[in-house]
Amino acid sequence: MSKIIDKLSILKKKIYSQKKSYSFGGCDLLIDYIFKSKKNGFYLDIGCQHPVSNNNTYLLYRKGWSGMNIDLDPKNIRLFDLERSNDINICRCVSSDSSEKDLFFFHPGSPINSLEKKTIKDKSNFSLKKIKTFTLNSILKEYKIRDIDYFNLDVEGHEIEILKNFDIKYYKPRIISVEFIDYQMKKLEFKNNDINRVLQSDLYKYFISNDYHFINWSHADLIFAHKDFRN
Repeated sequence: MSKIIDKLSILKKKIYSQKKSYSFGGCDLLIDYIFKSKKNGFYLDIGCQHPVSNNNTYLLYRKGWSGMNIDLDPKNIRLFDLERSNDINICRCVSSDSSEKDLFFFHPGSPINSLEKKTIKDKSNFSLKKIKTFTLNSILKEYKIRDIDYFNLDVEGHEIEILKNFDIKYYKPRIISVEFIDYQMKKLEFKNNDINRVLQSDLYKYFISNDYHFINWSHADLIFAHKDFRN
């Protein structure tokens, strides 16, 4: 009898210990844990790409959160409109200013469409397009967004440019995850990451200088918390 009870106990643990992640590297599980007691929050996801696959906010959406998703690709935003109807889904290219910039475009839905030439490894597989850019401040003001619990930023090497003209002191997102890719690597693999390169990066210095603490690192996502954050 005791063996049967132990087996049932193990089975129960298997069932209740399962954790479903939609992120590429499990970042959403960390964010969900940080906000474990918050049922209704607001997220901002720039470079959102796909509403479910490799997405850092879909787990929160399923939990009852809502937010704003921004991507430069119309195809991606059409998918968000289908799957994430409770969110604000916007097709815009975000940068440091409002102007027109070169876009290295591979194909609709590609996760590596980028404004940054340094991210392009295959020099023959893209077309160059002109695209209108907007500042993050202007978009948030247009949609009257003020309170941001979680901010996810993943724009293929253009992150620091977006942050240059973002009023982080005013908006103060409580938790921020940002993609960090060390383009000085000979081969872009997670196993080749170096914490010293992170600590020397412009992204790390930016957040530390703006009252954030570096609290975790999941695959290519650096996670920061504002010094005043209390959950």
